[in-house]
Amino acid sequence: MATHTLNILKPSVNNMTTRVFVRAAGLDFAEEDVWGKKSTPEFLSKDPADLTPLLEEDGLPRGALWESCAIMQYLCNKHGLEDFYPSDPGQRAMVDSAMFYTVGTLYPLVARATYPKLGFPQYPGEAGTSDADDEVKEQARQDAEDALAAPLEVYEGFFLDGSKFIGGQDSPTIADIRLAASLEFLDAIDYELPAWATEHKQAVEDALGDAYSEPAAEVRGFVASVK
Repeated sequence: MATHTLNILKPSVNNMTTRVFVRAAGLDFAEEDVWGKKSTPEFLSKDPADLTPLLEEDGLPRGALWESCAIMQYLCNKHGLEDFYPSDPGQRAMVDSAMFYTVGTLYPLVARATYPKLGFPQYPGEAGTSDADDEVKEQARQDAEDALAAPLEVYEGFFLDGSKFIGGQDSPTIADIRLAASLEFLDAIDYELPAWATEHKQAVEDALGDAYSEPAAEVRGFVASVK
């Protein structure tokens, strides 16, 4: 029996993040595709947030953990994966800051810009879930797309600052994986990434090889199918 079980949805870049990570880290894991199984009493008994990816492991206080970044941080801490999550306080701070900037600032814009095109449900309180007409909903989507440029510049100027990987590391960290995976969805709207972002995403894939390419292929296939 595998040490770690990941409950996943293959078209999701949030899930892709952890799928790439466990492969790149060489961890013993099994995957459970829960497409069509979420929101059931059985799933909710393990994951009341009804979110994926979900890590199941005996060592966790409640036996389960969701949120892609939390999963990666936990596994790095448990297994001493210094290359992916450096223990030096300053270097770790850069990884944490970049990763939280992705999930807190960049990804919400990615979601608002791409989810309507991907057919994914949008979050309560968004224009897409309101009674607004299609023109207003499309304007809200376009506004999110237009807003992507500003946070993207932050990665180039601050987190990368001329380096190949975040914080000047020699190899991809969990923050690089989270960023690169998030950018995959922008193909759904044919968003023209700045050159540095294209190069960064390719550098992460080149460094991680099949560990990145295989989960990415399923996301890319899904994106292509809905375009």
